[in-house]
Amino acid sequence: MTHILFVTPYYPPEITPPAIRIREMAMQLVKLEYQVTVLTTFPNFPSGIVSPDYRGHRILQEQRDGLRIIRVWSYIRPNKGFLRRILSQFSFGCLAPFFGMKAVGQPDVIIVESPPLFNAIAGRILAWRKQCPFIFTVADLWPEVAVQMGMLRNRFLIRLAEWLEWSTYRRAALVWVVTQGLRNILIERGLPANHIFVLTNGVDCTKFHPLPQAQAQTELGWDDRFTVLYAGSHGPSHGLSVVLDTAEHLLEHKDIRFVLAGNGAEKEELVTEAQRRGLHNIVFLEPQPHDRIPLLLAASDACLALAHKAILFQGVLPAKMYEAMACARPIVLAVDGEACKIAVHDAGSAIYAKPENPVSFASAILFLRDHPEEAARLGEQGRTFVEKRFDHRLLAATLDHYIKALLHKDKTNAIPSVPDKDDDTPVTLEESPQPLADKKNL
Repeated sequence: MTHILFVTPYYPPEITPPAIRIREMAMQLVKLEYQVTVLTTFPNFPSGIVSPDYRGHRILQEQRDGLRIIRVWSYIRPNKGFLRRILSQFSFGCLAPFFGMKAVGQPDVIIVESPPLFNAIAGRILAWRKQCPFIFTVADLWPEVAVQMGMLRNRFLIRLAEWLEWSTYRRAALVWVVTQGLRNILIERGLPANHIFVLTNGVDCTKFHPLPQAQAQTELGWDDRFTVLYAGSHGPSHGLSVVLDTAEHLLEHKDIRFVLAGNGAEKEELVTEAQRRGLHNIVFLEPQPHDRIPLLLAASDACLALAHKAILFQGVLPAKMYEAMACARPIVLAVDGEACKIAVHDAGSAIYAKPENPVSFASAILFLRDHPEEAARLGEQGRTFVEKRFDHRLLAATLDHYIKALLHKDKTNAIPSVPDKDDDTPVTLEESPQPLADKKNL
């Protein structure tokens, strides 16, 4: 039985896209008869506070969903300030392989999550010691994102991070990117095309599915006002200040309210600013269990998917976009590039709003409120599209083929990708991915 080891500081019960993506993919691999282990730390995201149940351990092993979870100690402090976050990420990257070296056993392939970029340290050490290849997953380009957002300015640290980033791309057996835009950037920078594969975020279409709105509203205790939902992290990369500006712009529309569910580094500031402005049309909810998100989506009338306007975020594909589509909810999308192509043009499930433009946001929301038939049509189209393209079962089958090709267990060179939107026949790549580096190299 092939043994896969995931290395990530984020894992449920944390509610964050990387944690959910890794859990869902790991569970699907178990169904495909893989042995799966996850090496992670103690749950603390986004607050940076470890719950009492997990304190006082250097290493803790759990068995859930048919896979083994190994949690190891790392430096964790309340999530206030860029330096503390960096120290926490660096400590996991350096300490996880030493605390978890024996417990993880002998993997055949290691899959390393990034960001944080420092996870590369753990992945490279483990791959070297275990003499196995590793796949490096790239959801955002670091340190570029930190530099563009002004969080990282020290030139020496930038150069050091760039060296770690690029050398890891070269050392990895394969680089797994979550958007085509990221793949294009890496190819332009000189990474061979056959060294990179695209496997997007996705959704469990059996867990996320349409529910009666009135029933969901009753269960949540909501009235029938037109509800615009954002459910996710409240961090710098999400640009949520535009939601406050939009809510202020729509204050006179008493039948419209905004619900923001989640937590993050900027939530306290957002709550304070909403109170200062008297934005009584915004409701802030605490982070909800992932299993409860379908209920919130069903009770809403429209969902927000947005990101910071920085150039690198134009390639972002928000995970919440797929969940909204699976629940047949229309989306107000404020992300340029690939997300716009998929949600607006391919799926026909979203209305585009200019990023960080409250007037554009307000116009899209008013259109959906005033055209319920069109809103319903967008939702139905999104559900149909996501079932064909982004169900976790389809994505796991694709990853299965890449793993087999990497381990030279697949006797053919045909590796199916996600089906085209108008064709259920899998697309084959022209050639199998070939590892760049010898697995013995650190």
